[in-house]
Amino acid sequence: MYDMYRENILDHAKHMRNHGLLDPNDFDHEEHNPLCGDTLHLTLRLDADGIIREVGWEGSGCAISQASASMLGERLIGMSLADAKALNRQYVLDLIGFPLTMNRVKCALLSLKTLVVGAYGHEHWITIEDRDEA
Repeated sequence: MYDMYRENILDHAKHMRNHGLLDPNDFDHEEHNPLCGDTLHLTLRLDADGIIREVGWEGSGCAISQASASMLGERLIGMSLADAKALNRQYVLDLIGFPLTMNRVKCALLSLKTLVVGAYGHEHWITIEDRDEA
């Protein structure tokens, strides 16, 4: 069963969706994972109602972090930035589809962290980590 999910990760890592930064953009934020050095730069274009219409990103790091950015980017299109605030760790881990070690969880969550910290601040990210780890 996990082989299907692993193949999906490899596909997204090799054939990244929405790869490349948007210019101009309405959202521009970059984060990194100090544990492993993964980086992610996320840009978004929003319509007048705050709906995410385009996603662009660039990053470096392991297949998990890059695939996670690709998969989350696909899901963000058509979602309001306000609804994106409600996304949590489990949402992203469900996209991955198989159990990860704690270090790999941080890799998988880098895309969500970049979105949340850029849109709502580091304090909101801490509440997501605290709420979801409890």
